[in-house]
Amino acid sequence: MQTPLNIGVDVAKDQVVVACDDSTFTPRSIRNCRTALSAWLRRLPAGSHIGLEATNVYHQCLADLAHAMGFAVFVLNPKDLHHYAKGVGRRAKTDRVDAEVIARYVAHEHQKLHAYVPPSPEQRLMEQLLRRRARLVSLRVALQATMAELSCCRTQSKAVMLQLDALVAALEAQLKQLLKHSETSRQAQLRLQSIPGVGLIVGAGLSVALQRLPFKSADAFVAFTGLDPRPCDSGKKVGRRRLSKRGPSELRRLLFNAAMAASCTKAWKSFYQHHRQRGLASTEALIVLARKIARTAWSVFHHQTTFDPARLRALT
Repeated sequence: MQTPLNIGVDVAKDQVVVACDDSTFTPRSIRNCRTALSAWLRRLPAGSHIGLEATNVYHQCLADLAHAMGFAVFVLNPKDLHHYAKGVGRRAKTDRVDAEVIARYVAHEHQKLHAYVPPSPEQRLMEQLLRRRARLVSLRVALQATMAELSCCRTQSKAVMLQLDALVAALEAQLKQLLKHSETSRQAQLRLQSIPGVGLIVGAGLSVALQRLPFKSADAFVAFTGLDPRPCDSGKKVGRRRLSKRGPSELRRLLFNAAMAASCTKAWKSFYQHHRQRGLASTEALIVLARKIARTAWSVFHHQTTFDPARLRALT
């Protein structure tokens, strides 16, 4: 019986470079296509661990194939690997070196890592729709700021922005249609949208995250979003708390937008004003509110209930 391996994979669009913590394993390049990846995976010992960086969509084929074939797959944060490489004294940065660093990281840390859970086709499509919508909104804001002082092109820029608005509306319509076809997602969406400040887009982002990963507590979900405060204390020094920002940035942005909307509602206004009166700046108070909405969303989803203003104090 072959001994399981700890494999590191550096992923690019056209090819992947694989390495192993076993010195007898020679790093090699493999085409990043289903046929070549499947043939390579079939030669690996059962029970092997495979680590790879999150790289837009280029890692998805390998991650899905390896998971389907029973391997433990870890999709890793590139920032963590960057700091790990510096910590172990790697001075060079090449595809082979990156793959070797990933293999070493997986070999030492796999017991503390969360294994990859592939999204369902519906969840993947929802993620794509939300990601494309966010990109279009960002482009529209940038275009509006760039063309604001050019009166000579006002007509043309307005026409482009109207087209962008139409694209955003089409994506939102597709998202609504997708929610109608899945009773589970539709019910989850309705429960989440019962939270003041949470609309279609924020609810969809929360729904995808909460359905895909089994968060054991509200604290775990807050940590996933990156809204958890990071201590910076040493001895008698109590440093300033900053957000960890370890989770998906788009979900954080959506929760912050939800907090801005919620701060004006009857349910959340007193909560927001309480933190402002404590001396927090408006942005700080909104972050506290965004964290509160994330906790509430986890509770609503986990207990399959709807928002109850009377329980706000119990959900801190």
